Amino acid sequence: MNVSDQSTASQAKPKPGPRARTRKLMVSTASRLMQSGLTPSVSEVAEAAEVSRATAYRYFPDQAALVHAVVDEALGPILKWEGKSLDAEERVLDLFDTALPRIWEFEATFKAALRLSLERWAQDGASSNQPRFTRGHRIDLLNDALSPLRGELTEAEFDRLAQAISLIFGVELYTVLSDIWELSGAQSSQVAKWAASALVRAAVSEAGSAAQAQSKK
Repeated sequence: MNVSDQSTASQAKPKPGPRARTRKLMVSTASRLMQSGLTPSVSEVAEAAEVSRATAYRYFPDQAALVHAVVDEALGPILKWEGKSLDAEERVLDLFDTALPRIWEFEATFKAALRLSLERWAQDGASSNQPRFTRGHRIDLLNDALSPLRGELTEAEFDRLAQAISLIFGVELYTVLSDIWELSGAQSSQVAKWAASALVRAAVSEAGSAAQAQSKK
């Protein structure tokens, strides 16, 4: 999930009251539809929630804004994660323990968001003038989890490690391990955690070997 540079934070949540209840109703309705495998439009959610289209579009000007709100709601505790260990590998595993069960629980929602992202790309291409639909929060989360390695790894090595781990941190993980390999959520998580640990150890070992070689020159 890359911590989205297009976030629902830009769509300020209304203060408690009728507006907040209407927004919550729309998000919960959209979430229910996405959990059933759909990627609903704002109009479709308005109809299902029995809210007028004009009202719905005041809260969510387009489908991307609505889906972002649903995804952020589904992410829940993942967005509040804070690493406590000073060891990068332990922090990454703790993040995975927090995030992966939640991603598995809302797999259909995250896959619906992924489908929308891919459809936007297929329809509009890289040259589109429409706002790019971005998903998730994995960049900031992984940068935080790996933060003890800043200074031990070069900037390029740090970024490469975060990028490598990002391949196994998100709903795409289950697209491969669950849909193709037919693993359970728990089994998929174990594979992901093993791979993440291996990547961290490899990066640290490689950096250490390079520093040792440099010191002998």
